[in-house]
Amino acid sequence: MSETPALEMTEGKKDCAEARAALEEFLHNELCAEDAADVRAHLEECEECSAEHHVGEMLTAALQGACKDRAPEELRAKLLASLRAAQAQHG
Repeated sequence: MSETPALEMTEGKKDCAEARAALEEFLHNELCAEDAADVRAHLEECEECSAEHHVGEMLTAALQGACKDRAPEELRAKLLASLRAAQAQHG
């Protein structure tokens, strides 16, 4: 009787390991349709992996937002002037 739950747990852990290994590609829509469907189905059933996926979504959104921000114009102008001066000295 104790063999069946152990098998289910091992299979569940295998599914989690596979899903977590594919999460990054899943987040960026880089999986084929079949693999994406498998990960999506696993996330619907597994709270732990779903929570990890949610963290990944939040981090991805935060990084995408940060990449859209521009440096203040004054800082940009100073940086460009420094780069031009360095190029003139070494160029």
